[in-house]
Amino acid sequence: MRALAGLASRSLWNRRGTAALSVFSIAVSVALLLGVLHLRDDARRSFASTVSGADLVVGSRSSPVSLLLYTVFRIGDATGPVSMEIVERVARHPDVAWVLPLSLGDSHRGYRVLGTVPGYFEHWHYGRGHRLEFARGGPFADLYDAVIGAEVAERLGYRLGDPIVLAHGLGEVSFATHADKPFRIAGILARTGTPVDRTVHVSLEGLEAMHVDWHSGAPPPPGARTTAEDARRADLAPSRVTAFVVGMRSRGAVFMMQRALEDYRGEPLTAVIPGVALTELWQLLGAAEGALLAIAACVVVAGLLGMLSAILTSLGERRREMAILRSVGARPTDVFLLLVLEAGLLALAGAILGVGLMYGARAAAGPWLERRFGVAMELGGLTPYDLALLAGVVLAALLAGAWPARLAYRRALIDGLSIRL
Repeated sequence: MRALAGLASRSLWNRRGTAALSVFSIAVSVALLLGVLHLRDDARRSFASTVSGADLVVGSRSSPVSLLLYTVFRIGDATGPVSMEIVERVARHPDVAWVLPLSLGDSHRGYRVLGTVPGYFEHWHYGRGHRLEFARGGPFADLYDAVIGAEVAERLGYRLGDPIVLAHGLGEVSFATHADKPFRIAGILARTGTPVDRTVHVSLEGLEAMHVDWHSGAPPPPGARTTAEDARRADLAPSRVTAFVVGMRSRGAVFMMQRALEDYRGEPLTAVIPGVALTELWQLLGAAEGALLAIAACVVVAGLLGMLSAILTSLGERRREMAILRSVGARPTDVFLLLVLEAGLLALAGAILGVGLMYGARAAAGPWLERRFGVAMELGGLTPYDLALLAGVVLAALLAGAWPARLAYRRALIDGLSIRL
């Protein structure tokens, strides 16, 4: 068998141009298949690690998935605000440990602005209970203080004490800015690999100060603006927020609080358990994931068919080679195994190259995916499932190579030594 493997490798080297194309097509298909699988796992891991320790996320009446996306992942827009009255009412409940009101709607050069309370930096956890930590500076100390995520600081080159102007709306370019009330960067958070890295945090009172002279979402007319110092003396207690996050004292009270909020008659509310909403999100995306995996599998099949076509095409050119092998003592089974081994070697080389291509693509696209979608990619090793897939690709190639090998096996010695006119 070792001699046949050496003969198969030398035979492929003699046809290295065609063999290289077959290897590359298999490599691309394997890289695509593994890339889809790893991207799915990375997305699920990143989403699951975005927030931990939060028992309920509460907002105006909407779908649980939509509520989770715009409050936790900063994707999409809220359907409506909730009153601070219900936030304060929930915070006073004896079973509630803490409440974090969240207010969204403004931005800074494409990054979301989140209005919240200082307790956010204490109670907002990610991953396996990791707390937010400051790389530099600290939380809000003044009305116009801002705390920015690691990516905001890195991409925009901000440092402590730099002024920052927030804008109305969510576009990367806005003509409705709050330039008359600039903020000062008081803290820069350490990197978390979550949407926190792409968020500008300000106090709820700071958001109110920005909009103190705005009415119905429209800026004040010229000459009617309230200065930043005058805004300090205004009533800045917020009356509405986008949503709020609740931490309970005991797990047993979570479902009772959820039912109470869902049945609250003062205003329509939706209260979701983050883990349950994530499960629903994956169910909604299950069809898309299945379609991507099916496409990737079809690409693998196409790569193997290309390899099979190349081997079949070469049989006519290799009639004399096969006949010579037979004439020097090679048995029909040796010819059969030779062609099967060639197919296996092509698939093995393609699988190895495909793994390299997949890791190279992940390393190149990882920073962009994290910056754009918040998906943190980890360059870990291959899982047992990955190895099983690669073994399946090689096995499929061996089975595919059995067809041309059988054709060569059945050809008589005289077929390769005779001259056809």
